[in-house]
Amino acid sequence: MIDFNRPPFVGKELEYIKQAVDFGKLCGDGEFTRRCSNWMMEHFEAKHVLLTTSCTHALEMAAYLCQIQPGDEVIMPSYTFVSTADAFVLRGAKIVFVDIHPDTMNIDETKIEAAITDRTKVIVPVHYAGVACAMDEIMAIAKKYNLKVVEDAAQGVNAYYKGRALGTIGDFGCYSFHETKNYSMGEGGALVFQDDKYQEAAEILREKGTNRSKFFRGQIDKYTWVDYGSSYLPSDMNAAYLYAQLEAADKIDEKRSAIYRYYAEHLKPLADAGYIEQPVVPEYAKHNAHMYFLKVKDLKARTELIGYLRERGVWTVFHYIPLHSSAAGEKFGRFCGEDAYTTKESERLMRLPMFYNLDKKDVEYVVKCILEYPKFNK
Repeated sequence: MIDFNRPPFVGKELEYIKQAVDFGKLCGDGEFTRRCSNWMMEHFEAKHVLLTTSCTHALEMAAYLCQIQPGDEVIMPSYTFVSTADAFVLRGAKIVFVDIHPDTMNIDETKIEAAITDRTKVIVPVHYAGVACAMDEIMAIAKKYNLKVVEDAAQGVNAYYKGRALGTIGDFGCYSFHETKNYSMGEGGALVFQDDKYQEAAEILREKGTNRSKFFRGQIDKYTWVDYGSSYLPSDMNAAYLYAQLEAADKIDEKRSAIYRYYAEHLKPLADAGYIEQPVVPEYAKHNAHMYFLKVKDLKARTELIGYLRERGVWTVFHYIPLHSSAAGEKFGRFCGEDAYTTKESERLMRLPMFYNLDKKDVEYVVKCILEYPKFNK
């Protein structure tokens, strides 16, 4: 069986976890947490990076820092993971879903303005597959209507828009280091922002509502409960696992990009023949080879192809069920405008195996199975 995903492992993870134990500080904000944050600040030109227990929690922090109140509205695509919406629903917001571009599966920026009301507070672009949304247009709309922008860059770590790292363009960026991502700490994430004015509030929120961060910097002689907060700090052992991968980011990127290129090159004849559609990456975007997907004719064709590949020992999966069609989506949100592409394109898309430790012979076998699919050889 060729798995769809396996958590990345580069070799130094266990050594660094042992070092974390030897340092004697396994709770949040230890030595490896600091190293991970500094690495991202340097490589992504991000002024503030706070490691979190998940991207979900980073999104929750962003929603709080945006001062979302009950009745506020937040605009996002329906084609995304539940956490994108949940983070704002927990604050009492109404989610307003808009359609996507059929090629990138990203939010259609031309649909955003029509969804804005006097209750709108935030726009949430989701950088699907590590391919950037049209951020210039989105930021211009946000500026025109005085809205915040929270980038859901869960899949966009080390991907770029016109040379700028995803997650560093909006008011807040949210990263994921889940085991399915390019760089992993098992469960984890990060909140990224550039404006110093959010630092103190973000630190207090992340530290259970205390000013403990100031205490550890020696700015106060004791810390106390000062505001609302929760525990969003990951263990330093998790950060140690992640740091081994950040150090090896170039090696991970090269391997994933090689897999992506192999799929793209060897499946192109099927695209040229009209059997499948391949991913599209706009000129302004530098993707991170987070995933390789293809699209077939419709839901029936996808179900049949996934079943055929599983019979051959290849595990492929589809992705999100659009949120607006779920029970919670109907309860907490509404779709603005026409669902021209969200549902239709979501039913056509399937993801191929993609992970750092995937063997080349397995990639070749995946492609061989797809090329030999009887319905592609009529």
